Amino acid sequence: MKKLSYSIPSRERTLFLGQEIRCEITNHITGLMVYLSIEDGISDIFLFINSPGRWLISGMAIFDTMRTVTPDIYTICLRIAASMASFILLGGEPTKRIAFPHAWIMLHQPASAYYRARTPEFLLEVEELHKVREMITRVYAVRTGKPFWVVSEDMERDVFMSADEAKAYGLFDIVGDEMIDKHCDTDPVWFPEMFKDW
Repeated sequence: MKKLSYSIPSRERTLFLGQEIRCEITNHITGLMVYLSIEDGISDIFLFINSPGRWLISGMAIFDTMRTVTPDIYTICLRIAASMASFILLGGEPTKRIAFPHAWIMLHQPASAYYRARTPEFLLEVEELHKVREMITRVYAVRTGKPFWVVSEDMERDVFMSADEAKAYGLFDIVGDEMIDKHCDTDPVWFPEMFKDW
């Protein structure tokens, strides 16, 4: 039986989604979230995201686990959160969803992974996909505060947003440089005079 990898970052309650969302990475992240929640149900968990998205069902599994475990989940977008990765970014605890200043977020409608199915199965899949799309759209609408019809229209096409645009849309709460402005000393950490003899 394969053991759950428990690295130094995860011991510090820091997880990384840095690839396409597929079964293996989903099992790894959800397993660690559950384990860390059992180990300590109070301390926050930090999920760093740099992902082009991918599989619908796998992304929903991560989102549902985030909403189920007892610790608050910080979601931090490092560079890109596209498709289902933006859904996971949105799923962080409100006020604890962050994106770096040069991050990009992309919305679009969920697509099927089973397009090669024969016609009867395909028609059933289209019906189920429509239900899932409506559910995802409703989650976006509730968590962003946007009307359902606005989100639904936006998801008809690929919508790329800068960090500031995505924050205004309601996909997350804080742009990283705002945290620096609020919480860090604005004095430089080095001075040119330090290097005058180099």
